[in-house]
Amino acid sequence: MEQDLAPLGLSLAEYELISMLSEAPSGRLRMSTLAELVVQSRSRVTHTASRLEGRGWVRRVPDATDGRGVVLCLTPKGRTALEEASEVHVESVRRHFIDLLSDDQIADLGRVMHTVREAYAQSATAGLPKPR
Repeated sequence: MEQDLAPLGLSLAEYELISMLSEAPSGRLRMSTLAELVVQSRSRVTHTASRLEGRGWVRRVPDATDGRGVVLCLTPKGRTALEEASEVHVESVRRHFIDLLSDDQIADLGRVMHTVREAYAQSATAGLPKPR
């Protein structure tokens, strides 16, 4: 999948970051929240954000609710880049993953991911550390 995005000048980590921003309210997320969503260190997200900011695809602004935090915002230019890359990415995921599985395997995967999602949701509401 990384190789399929490379001709667009986009890494999979960069695609994932702007994709998550596109799904957030107003295309904005705190950097710390974004790091949790994409399961990357805050440092790595900061480096990725710097590259994307250099292209004009995102911008950083102080968090209005907490001056210590930084919010990453998807720009119109970033949304356009994501729209162009999403067709390539969806085809890549299908070819490298979905098309390799039977209908039963996809159903099994759905059940497994539901279990994982529920475990994370329960640990978050109970104030427990997230499962590793």
